[in-house]
Amino acid sequence: MAGICAAILAPALPSTWVRWAALSTGVLLWLTAPRWRWLGAVLAGLGWAFLHAGWGLEQQLAARREAQEITVTGVVSSLPQHEVRRTRFQLRLDAEASLPPDLRGETVQVSWYDDFGATAPGPRLHVHAGERWRLNLRLRAPRGLVNPGGFDAERHALAQGIAAGGVVRQSPAPQRLEAAAGLGAWRERMAARIARQVPAASSRYVQALALGDTRGLGEGDWQVLRATGLTHLIAISGFHVGMVALCAAWLVAGLWRLLPWCGRYCPRPQAVALGALLGATTYAAVAGFGLPTVRTVLMVAVVVLARLGRRPVDVAGALALAALAVLWLAPLSVLTAGFWLSFAGVAWLLWCLPERAHWLRSFLSAQRVATLGLLPLTVMLFGQASAIGPLANLVAIPWWSLVVVPLALVGTALEAICSGAGGLAWRASAWCFDLSWPLFQMLGSARYSLWWLPEPAWFALPLALLGAVWLLLPAGVAGKGLAVLLWLPLCLPWRDRPGAGEFELVTLDVGQGLAVLLRTRHHALLFDTGPAVADGFDAGERVVVPALRALGVPRLDRLVVSHGDHDHAGGLAAVQGVLPPSELLMPPGLAVGAAAAAACEAGQAWQWDGVLLEFLHPTPGFPYLGNESSCVLRVQGAYGAALLTGDIGEVIEQRLLKHVPAKLRAEVVLVAHHGSGGSSSHRFVAATDARLALISSGHGNRFGHPRGDVVARWQRSGAEVLTTAGSGALHVWLGKQGLQLRERRIWRSRSWDAAERARAAAILSDIKYAATAPEG
Repeated sequence: MAGICAAILAPALPSTWVRWAALSTGVLLWLTAPRWRWLGAVLAGLGWAFLHAGWGLEQQLAARREAQEITVTGVVSSLPQHEVRRTRFQLRLDAEASLPPDLRGETVQVSWYDDFGATAPGPRLHVHAGERWRLNLRLRAPRGLVNPGGFDAERHALAQGIAAGGVVRQSPAPQRLEAAAGLGAWRERMAARIARQVPAASSRYVQALALGDTRGLGEGDWQVLRATGLTHLIAISGFHVGMVALCAAWLVAGLWRLLPWCGRYCPRPQAVALGALLGATTYAAVAGFGLPTVRTVLMVAVVVLARLGRRPVDVAGALALAALAVLWLAPLSVLTAGFWLSFAGVAWLLWCLPERAHWLRSFLSAQRVATLGLLPLTVMLFGQASAIGPLANLVAIPWWSLVVVPLALVGTALEAICSGAGGLAWRASAWCFDLSWPLFQMLGSARYSLWWLPEPAWFALPLALLGAVWLLLPAGVAGKGLAVLLWLPLCLPWRDRPGAGEFELVTLDVGQGLAVLLRTRHHALLFDTGPAVADGFDAGERVVVPALRALGVPRLDRLVVSHGDHDHAGGLAAVQGVLPPSELLMPPGLAVGAAAAAACEAGQAWQWDGVLLEFLHPTPGFPYLGNESSCVLRVQGAYGAALLTGDIGEVIEQRLLKHVPAKLRAEVVLVAHHGSGGSSSHRFVAATDARLALISSGHGNRFGHPRGDVVARWQRSGAEVLTTAGSGALHVWLGKQGLQLRERRIWRSRSWDAAERARAAAILSDIKYAATAPEG
């Protein structure tokens, strides 16, 4: 595990021969040098993870094939997720000779949107798991937004083996080739039966608990589950699999007692073990073989093999062998949160719980151990901690695991035997669930139920884990109170705030849109909130709010909406709902959102912590004209200035040159209108005399932003030009140390970073071209 983690944390992959050399040397040391086995294990893990990461990245769509349309056939390998405007599912492609070699047999994440202007959903609603389809897809390589506290889509694609993303094109028309078949089709049919036989208000919970199908859970449901720390129970967990294995073992043991002659063919202990393994495997298959269920099945399998071979094995040994099996089969599973929470949770319980104790004392001790032991991992992985979680789990674990889930499973088993037989048990499960859900909703809505914590430093997790070990040592160990101090870097991380006269700008990577955070010593201002699409992606919810939490912004003193376009104002509602600003400003004549807003007008200025903020546009009485009415904000600190320009065009640039030419000079300029050809005129660029030009634009956007001539214009003026599409979130400081910059993609560079690999491929292509081009 140490070797695999070292490989995952590496900023880049070594050459193929180095990967094989590390694996071969590690295996050789393990076999021939007992004193150096530990080093052999580390090297073997290092080489094995490097190889798998290399294979996974090589299978992903090459950058040169992006935006191409290609007709493919494949099987729907996941449960389709039907949304208001689109349907999402995974498609396992056939190994056809007509496909590019890097796509044959690979998995593609497909998004199927309704036709533009359609009044009703099209045939996308008729896609089912296990069906074979022929689709015309517009492909793109796995790529995501890179921000503080944001979801790492590129890591997720590598861990899940997703080679590309694809959008369904309507011509030629999609065609279903074969009807649904297989385990996925069975799960989807069973989920549909639950929906028909259980009241609509509760059916989604029964689907999640019986089948691991969480498609029906909405954001409100997940919010309650996160706030109460119950996300590990709502889908099928390892504990549920172990419970099924135990029930299967009891069933086989009872059968062997009723039919003693069965012992002639298979001794009862071995039969009980095989029955437990069969029950666990069947239930894991019903759940879609999620990582927590696979971990439990592997642990059961280790115990069963030991029983069949008449070899002793304890639970700790079974856990270790299960971890080795997972790491050998899928070393990249360490990229998932489920791996760490699954194995770490069981490991903490094994280490801390007494072997013999009253069941109530054991249960309470397990809650204490799980809370303290997993808190550091939860904070590091999700940036949050549930304060009410231990109390909620005291109720949910026994009630859901011993009453609700068994009833749901009985219903599923009966329904599998005879159609319509599972309805009574499913409805009973839903009724029992509904008894407890209002309590959890009340607990989850408490003000301090969920704590969001800033992004910590790399050393915070090891220190917090050491503190957890210290706290969970046996009674009588001295200095346990001091162990809490080791949690401070994780729970209260140090934030290097700007000093007097200093400020920082964080241009978030929101795709084709804009959202900029400005911070002084004691104040924060958000300039625009990113794009949002009705019933679709909302950058305010997915990017801006998580980033503000990760950066430790407790409140917004002011929020400026530069103008009303959706790529600038789309995320306003989401931001206001979580971090309502003390004051909202937008251009005169614009009304966005429910809250009352003040006008941003030229001449309006104020000071924060020695930093002067002043609007340069629009002037009083200027009519609202969309882009041309964008609020233009100048930030002047003691050590430099920044200019935020919104989406103004050349006409407004000329007005500014005429009326306030001296105030246009700035070390940092946010390039207007994402680098379009209608902005950044020669005179305006020269007047700013900028050292750094920042462009917020989406990768491969349909507008072609930023324009090449605009980028060249800023570069000729002496400015370094950076885009969020290539650099991720851009963090700029203007203080005593001068102008400082951090590009998040480079600062947190990992081997799966799509932008860095695209740059490397482009450089390699240029080198090859230069080597083969004729002289001159």
